[in-house]
Amino acid sequence: MQQGSWKPNRQSDLPLHLQIEQHIKERIASSEWPVGTRLPSQRSLAASFGVNRSTVVTALDELTAAGLLEGNRGGGTRVVSGTWGILAASKPPDWNAYVSASIHRPNLPAVQEINRAEFQPGIIRLGTGELSPELLPQAGMQRLLRTMAQHRAPDLGYGEPGGDPRLRELIAERLRALGITASPRSILIVSGALQALQLVSLGLMQPGSSVLLERPSYLYSVPVFQSAGMKLRGIPMDAEGIRDQMITSYARQSSGALLYTIPSFHNPTGILMSEERRNRLLDACSEVSLPVLEDDVYRELWLETPPPLPLKSLDKKGMVVYMGSLSKVVSPGLRIGWIAGPEPVIDRLADLKMQTDYGSSQLSQWAAREWLSSSMHEEHMDSLRDKLRARRDAAAAMLDKHFRDLAEWQLPQGGFYIWLKLHNAPAPRLLFETALKEGILLNPGHLYDPEAVDCLRLSYAYARMDELERGISRLAAIIRHLTTSDK
Repeated sequence: MQQGSWKPNRQSDLPLHLQIEQHIKERIASSEWPVGTRLPSQRSLAASFGVNRSTVVTALDELTAAGLLEGNRGGGTRVVSGTWGILAASKPPDWNAYVSASIHRPNLPAVQEINRAEFQPGIIRLGTGELSPELLPQAGMQRLLRTMAQHRAPDLGYGEPGGDPRLRELIAERLRALGITASPRSILIVSGALQALQLVSLGLMQPGSSVLLERPSYLYSVPVFQSAGMKLRGIPMDAEGIRDQMITSYARQSSGALLYTIPSFHNPTGILMSEERRNRLLDACSEVSLPVLEDDVYRELWLETPPPLPLKSLDKKGMVVYMGSLSKVVSPGLRIGWIAGPEPVIDRLADLKMQTDYGSSQLSQWAAREWLSSSMHEEHMDSLRDKLRARRDAAAAMLDKHFRDLAEWQLPQGGFYIWLKLHNAPAPRLLFETALKEGILLNPGHLYDPEAVDCLRLSYAYARMDELERGISRLAAIIRHLTTSDK
């Protein structure tokens, strides 16, 4: 549960413990803290409220005496009544039971903590998988939107099920440049790549089937397929990508229904799949009739040379469904991505999308269409690659200085990520919490592979250059301290 930012007023005549008591009563009365809610620890509440622990204890004792709370040594303090009259005839609904019985799985606890901590002031985000605000094309987008507003008002109604027709035409043109033949009819506009995954999980898969994927993989950190009743089966990687020779055996052993892959600048490892490996992957999938979901959202983020052509461009049998997005290269706030695939697939996913949100934002599609049809996108990408290359090289130099004896890593050729494998790793939870206390937010490796407890996903795309330097230096000192104190 979240505690919020409320603090008692020290200038008030009302004692602090009574202010805290009243605040908790209001949270209970408003059903923000329904019956069954477990309160944070006394120490945590004291830190949140900025008071002594004894002040919190006094307030909780009063609420317990009033019958609103109940405490025990094993289960902490919980809300047991949402009314001031304990003997009220009606009993409030147990919303916590509803929450726990939900079909859709919650995020991993560590992911929830990361999502909350990302917006704490002063935090250095060393693992965030998005562009820094200073790398987003703020000025260019502002000029574009101003020009658009002056010339023509946007369509404020609902759009076609497949998305804005002109935007789909533009994406089809861009895909043709990559060797992909996809008409606008076989392209669906989605609200980011994550929605594409959700639509695929609900619209194309059967409960109990298996999704094959690289191990580690971003997909382990979001319960999209698991919530829809599917299982994830990870296939090991090497320096060229997923080990293609293992695909057929994994597919046969686990009734594999789909292979999900990020071949270009993989998340979280940064690995770029070789052209030869891409061809062999398709051959292996063809042998067992295994469809492929290609996540290509990092393609444009090459730093020296463009990556090999997408799997979809090599696909002669209609096996590959292709995903792209503007979130990683232009703006995560636009929430614009796309899926390209066989028309029956696109029709099914478009129908399902209409059931869920009745189409992506017309305003966002309008902005994306104008952005891609101008020269601004290419200009932005040229500038962005230069800046990301400088950040990657700076991060690599900092790692070489501070982590040479602590970890091993490979320099990525594009994307956002450096995959650190620690030689003598502290316990993941201890490292995460210690770093967070020092103002550093990490993305532990076990989010992407349950066995990668000695790894970290380092991103050079979000933190400012000065923050990268401070963060990497401070993180090295933390790891040295924790590993030394363990001996």
